[in-house]
Order: sequence, then C-alpha cells, then structure tokens
Amino acid sequence: MVFFKDKEREEQVDEIRKKEAEDLAMILSQRYSLPYLDLSRMTVEIDAIKIVPEKDALEGKLVVFQKTGKKLQVAIESPNPEKTKFIIENLRKQGYALSLYIVSEESLKRAWKLYKEVPEYVETTAGIIEVSQDKLEKFIQETNTIEELQGLFASVADASSSNRKISEILEIILAGAISFDASDIHLEPQEEKVRLRFRLDGVLHDIYEIEYKIYNLLLSRVKLISGLKLNVKDGPQDGRFSIKTHNTDVEVRASVIPGAYGESIVLRVLNPKSIAVDFSQLGMEEKLQRIVAGELEKPNGMILTTGPTGSGKTTTLYAFLSKVKTSSSKIVTLEDPIEYHLKGIVQTQIKKSAHYDFADGLRSILRQDPDIIMVGEIRDFETADTALNAALTGHLVLSTLHTNHAAGTIPRLIDLGVNPNIIAPAINIAMAQRLVRKLCNDCKTKHTPNEEEITKIEKVLNSIPPNREKPAKEKIMIWKPTGCNKCNGIGYKGRIGIYEAILIEDKMEKLILNSPSETAILEGAKEQDILNMSQDGIMKVLSGITSLEELERVISI
Repeated sequence: MVFFKDKEREEQVDEIRKKEAEDLAMILSQRYSLPYLDLSRMTVEIDAIKIVPEKDALEGKLVVFQKTGKKLQVAIESPNPEKTKFIIENLRKQGYALSLYIVSEESLKRAWKLYKEVPEYVETTAGIIEVSQDKLEKFIQETNTIEELQGLFASVADASSSNRKISEILEIILAGAISFDASDIHLEPQEEKVRLRFRLDGVLHDIYEIEYKIYNLLLSRVKLISGLKLNVKDGPQDGRFSIKTHNTDVEVRASVIPGAYGESIVLRVLNPKSIAVDFSQLGMEEKLQRIVAGELEKPNGMILTTGPTGSGKTTTLYAFLSKVKTSSSKIVTLEDPIEYHLKGIVQTQIKKSAHYDFADGLRSILRQDPDIIMVGEIRDFETADTALNAALTGHLVLSTLHTNHAAGTIPRLIDLGVNPNIIAPAINIAMAQRLVRKLCNDCKTKHTPNEEEITKIEKVLNSIPPNREKPAKEKIMIWKPTGCNKCNGIGYKGRIGIYEAILIEDKMEKLILNSPSETAILEGAKEQDILNMSQDGIMKVLSGITSLEELERVISI
C-alpha cells in the first residue's frame, strides 16, 4: 500500500511541477508581449522541426513546430539568449516569416523527442496538402466499402498515436473523401468521442469515432492549413485550403464553429469533377431537354432554376454555361462564393465587407459588355429588378431562386416587389429540381411492387398526360438497392436530377400580368405537357434509375 501511495504522491508532484512551469511560461509571455502555447496541445510536424538541426534547437532552446509555405511557427523559452536570437535571425535571412510563441521548457523537451521520429506521408505548403497519385490509387484499391475505410482508421487513429500520425490521419480523411466522392466531411465533438461523417450522394454516413487526444491535434492542423486563428475558440471561423493530386487540385472550404463539447469542423470538398456534368447528363427527360436547349440558344431573356440548398442548382447552371460558351461570347458570373473555376469565363465574387453585393455586382457586370450573365442567387428586389431588366436589354441571364416548385417562381418575384409587367416578357423558363441517388448498376435488383407501392405509382402515373407512354399496371417493375464493392456497399452510386418547368410563352405571359397564385400558374401550365418532379421521378423509378424509397426521401409523391 505504501508503494501505491508513494507513486500517487510522485504523480501529484509532477502535475504541480508541470503547472508551475506552464504558469511561469504564461508570465514570461506577458513580459515579452508574445503569445503563450502549451505544445502538448499542438501538432508538432516532423518536417518543421527538421528545419533547425537538433543540436541548434537544444542550444537555442526553441523548436519549429509548424511550417506552411514560407511561414514558420516557432516555440521559444525566451527571446533573449544569443543562440536563440542567432537562429531566429538566420531563419529570417532564409526568407521565412516567423510567428514566435513562449513555451515552457517541459514543452520543448517533449517536442525535441520527435527528432528521433521518421517523417511519413504528407507534404504541406501554404494551404496545400499534397497527396501523391500512387497513394491515392492504392487507397482507392484497398478501400471499397465504408467498413474497409473504418478498418484503416482503426489502424492509425488510436489514442496512443504520436504527433507524426496527425498528418497521416488527415491524409486518410481527405483521400477517403475524394475516393468516395464525398461532398462534405463532418467532425462533430460528442460527449466522449468525436464523430466523423462523410456526406455521400447527399446522405451523411458514420465513418469513425475519434479520440479527443487525436482530434485536438487534428483541429489545430486543419486551422493552420486553412489560415484560421489557433487561439480563437469561442467564435466561428471560415477558411480554405487545397488538396493537390497528380492531375487535379481539389479545393476545400473549412468551417469551424464552437459547440457544447468543443469546436466542430465541416470541410466542403469542391472536387472539379463533381460539376463536370454535360448538359445531356443532367437527367432532364427528352422533351424538357429540347425545350431548355432552345431557350439557351436565345440571345436574351432569363432562365431560372429553383430548389433548396443542395438540390444541384449550381451544377445545372454550370452545365448551361458550358453549353452556351463559345469563343465569340463574353460570359461573366457573380457568385457567393466562387466554388469551382471555369475556363473561358470571367468569374467574380461578392464581398459584403466592401459593400459589394449581388445588386452592386450586377450593375458593375453590365458595364463589362457581357453577352451572358450568371447571378448566383436572386435574394432581394434590387437584384431581381436589375437582373430582369438585363434580360430585357439583350442579355441572356441565368440565376437561381429559393422556391420549392417552378410555379412558385412568379409569386416569389412578385413578393419581392417586382412588377409583373417586367417579369412576363423577361423570363424564358422557370425550372425546379432535386437530386436523387442513382441505383448502382452492378448490384440493383428487380422486384414486383407490392400493393402499397403500386398504389403510389399509379396515383402519379394517372396524373401524367394521356399522350405520354406509360406501362400497364401488370407490367410495372421496380428496382431496389443491394450494395457491392462498386458502390462502397451502399447500393447507390452518383446522383441525377429530377426536374419540372414552366415555359413562359404567350398564354403564360398574359396570366402573369394578373399576379397569379401558384395554383393558377400550375393550372395554366398543364397544356404545356411538361412533367412535374413527381412524374419525372416516378418515370426514373420505373426505368431503374432510382428507387421508390429514394424518391420518397427527396419529395412527396
């Protein structure tokens, strides 16, 4: 019993000694007007500490613990020793920009131990993480399912991992997101662990639970490469960095917000291939595709696409831009923010801090002699009025609006205060859309629907115009997801749009002049013979493109 009491007493003394050392470092930081850090809570990079040889680091009582391009984070015990001054001056002569922090001697000793470690995996420069093509391809080959990805995390993300593992863990998260085509990475602190989730084809999937010891270091790493402040923990921060692979650069938008159990991270993965969708592959049924293609050929007018956030509006607009882009046309966009970069197009971004909003930006764009204008979103009367007038004066204008259905576009613009006399002649077509997951072609299975499913399907089929081809009740078949290696065990792979549209032709123009309700517009549009989203969705279900369950997840039928 005495032995255990002595051991406990020694641990208590060590804790007191450590606290005293950190308290002293805090006092010195105030004296020297430099920020204080506890290195045990920070990521110490092997590539960074190698910049100063071990012998010099020990003599100068310092360590370089982070490197981003030509920017170095340097921990020092005091700025006064000559050796410390010499090393700092020498680093500055090499072109490095230094951020100095006061730390305790105990912090330095822990960091110096890492000189014995061997660097692995990731090279980082100025907000860029490089992932070699060989590693990415190997990763894709070895992780065909979420379970295999979880197994890979388990092998590296245990609580005993050293600081050098943080870069490896971050690389696995990012490479996993790219190989699984994730649109977002969520790191959410819970009571005991941190939940890692990927959004795959619009649906969040649990990937792993990370220990807090690892997550705190990971959080610091993400903040550094995203250009965020390490010491801001009680407010939101937004930044960005890039993942560099062999043949493409993938931009990542980082959002960090405080929460009940710690700071939560969401990384939006802006993979260029996700918007490289050809107009013909968007998912429009044949008749609508012909109509929209015709409207895109017109020299003026407005094309609106509507739907909630995440419904694919940006992808649709970019596909439109790619279709209309020619060497003889000037295309200018106004976005908030610019998410994907398009060749041959002038892309501009609003800046609220400079009082440069959509309305101001649109007026500036009109002085740039554009042929085609894309406005990221119409949110207010001023933007709507300017955009509609641009459509009336020889410009083709593409934009988005937040309404649930195509028929709601006109009432929404009227609610914003726009005169119906301007709306009617300015708009060519108003569309609405959602995204549904596509069934994996390698594992989907064919089924005869049950009575409940038949009832739902027939209800929609009966609303489709009689001139449209529809299957007989006894011939109706549907497909369901199974899961295989090709779809990461999910049963779905990729997404496709379901659409509806209101074409603004002569009869509809006359109706709009009377400020109609959404119901009146729907009634007036029936003779246009364009499928609504429920009808378009059911036809995709019967074609085996998606499942009935997936369609019901996205819309009410």
